[in-house]
Amino acid sequence: LPPQTWTNSINQTNKMALLAWAKETCTDLVQINGQRRYGAPPPGWVGDPPPAGTEVFIGKLPQDMYENVLIPLFQSVGRLYEFRLMMTFSGLNRGFAYAKYSSRRGAKEAIAAFNNFEVREGCAIVVCKSTEKCELSVDGLATSVSQRELEALLRQVTAGLHSVTLCASPCQKRAQLAVLKYSSHQAAAMAKKTLMEGNLSLSSVEMRVAWLNPDLKQKLQLCKEKPSSSRVQGGKSLGGPKQAPLSPALCNALDRLNALCQKQYLGTPLFLTRCVQANPNGWLRFWCRVVIPGCPMPFSGFTWVRQDGQGRSGHEEAKAAVALQVLRMLGES
Repeated sequence: LPPQTWTNSINQTNKMALLAWAKETCTDLVQINGQRRYGAPPPGWVGDPPPAGTEVFIGKLPQDMYENVLIPLFQSVGRLYEFRLMMTFSGLNRGFAYAKYSSRRGAKEAIAAFNNFEVREGCAIVVCKSTEKCELSVDGLATSVSQRELEALLRQVTAGLHSVTLCASPCQKRAQLAVLKYSSHQAAAMAKKTLMEGNLSLSSVEMRVAWLNPDLKQKLQLCKEKPSSSRVQGGKSLGGPKQAPLSPALCNALDRLNALCQKQYLGTPLFLTRCVQANPNGWLRFWCRVVIPGCPMPFSGFTWVRQDGQGRSGHEEAKAAVALQVLRMLGES
């Protein structure tokens, strides 16, 4: 069969039901770059787009289910600003979608009502807070490329660029890595597609464009905060981060993260910590991973902590430090 005939024959009944619903309700659905979108803004919307924290991620969807079922369902708990269903070439959905509400309350109501909800017998979906990723990593840039040159070129081929940071590539020799921050997730997604299509000619080796993952973000942050080599001054070793009292934010970070996960119905966070380095002056470097059942990806990285002198191993301090980092990534700190 020709490709178009083959794709049209897949899930034909549900596709026809979608078309009938869209016509009956006068709902406009626009498909661009592998996703089908409603709203942004919806009919009758006045004012600015909703703030951060109003979007939810919807996972484990049956692939033959469409907006005629999903939009009325998610509109039942709050006004939708936008609904995006990820699509395959065949016309089936990719198993996940994003719903953005007019307020944070709507997003919270959706998580409370529909996380683990059976949209079909035996098909429970996952609904959790969307991370709304806005940062990309571009690895493999030539070492001769300057930040000003890169930023000027990016502004020509992408929209919504907020900032550019250049550093040595941690994965490729004689190459640079750029962290690109965009004004919105949609702007970042469009930029990612544009750059992956080869619209950037500043690569010295193989150039890789990807979402900035938490592991790499932590690694780059660690490079910035890496303690200087030990030196003696006044009889005291200064190798390691500066001594600082444990802040109130750090002290209650674990409680705040647990409360947030409980409130958002994400499950109880699981912490994995391993000490990978010990300095003579009492500073410990820990590898940490936080697994939150309702989040699609774990949070991983490294952190430095100071032993408290009371015989504790430092694991609790590491958990508190990484909990604060996770709160910041989730936009709660």
